[in-house]
Amino acid sequence: MKILVTGGAGYIGAVLVPQLLSRGHTVTVIDNFRYGQTSLLDVIGNSRLTVIRGDARDRNLVERELNGADVVLPLACLTGAPVSDQFPDEATTTTRDGIKHILELRTAGQKIIYPTTNSGYGIGEQGIECTEETPLRPISLYGRLKVDAERAILEAGNAITFRLATVFGASPRMRLDLLVNDFVYRAVNDRAIVLFEAHFKRNYLHIRDVARVFLHGIEHFDAMKNEPYNVGLSDANLSKWELCEKIKVELPQFYFIEAAVGKDPDQRNYIVSNAKVERTGFKTEVSLEDGIRELIKAYQIVQKYGHGNV
Repeated sequence: MKILVTGGAGYIGAVLVPQLLSRGHTVTVIDNFRYGQTSLLDVIGNSRLTVIRGDARDRNLVERELNGADVVLPLACLTGAPVSDQFPDEATTTTRDGIKHILELRTAGQKIIYPTTNSGYGIGEQGIECTEETPLRPISLYGRLKVDAERAILEAGNAITFRLATVFGASPRMRLDLLVNDFVYRAVNDRAIVLFEAHFKRNYLHIRDVARVFLHGIEHFDAMKNEPYNVGLSDANLSKWELCEKIKVELPQFYFIEAAVGKDPDQRNYIVSNAKVERTGFKTEVSLEDGIRELIKAYQIVQKYGHGNV
């Protein structure tokens, strides 16, 4: 297939695009290379890859590159609450309005597979897993923009949305601001961390399984279309304290405590069911433990703190 990927040189795209190429697809990437990343250099010699330095909000550019595309993967986004709060106008025009442009410009037969976030669930109910039927109650600008974009995509049809758990793992366009990546980085370099509201829970998902679920969606599109799917590790609905305990198994010198006072600026707290996507035949392959060990090795290479990007 011919696949257009906006934001294709970011954290997810840097892992996904090589996988798309390895499956024989022809891929066009639009990316503004906001962080100066060189994440696609290892596949730049592939004749089926086209890379365009440009802005995914540029209607003329997007209209031109949509021509002939079978599938659109809109990854371009200011990912995460902190960077969205820091640049609210850019976050809005990229994360939400950029999607609306694609929906206005695409032809009826063009398929969309979109990564949203299970942070849209906001604050869940204790002991009750969030399913795709659970009301969305985002508590950040980032969450609201992603929920708005997902709603528009599903209403337009011929699309799949993946409500990704908190992603972790090494990528050629590394992000260190994600929770697992951040905690392992601190364990390796600082050997200590102070937790705020350590009981808050989230679900987690390895970056390579993110790429795999996109491939799964492409290959099973007709059976899965027009639905949202939670995607995460079903054995990893863990609190921050439980996550630190997992890290400590690999780094026994890691010390962590909970602050007696103070609040986490990110108030998300929920557990998630991934049964729906699993019923389509998708299974995750990379465990949290394997990802932690991988990150420990990665931080022998990556020393500088990164910024949010998809």
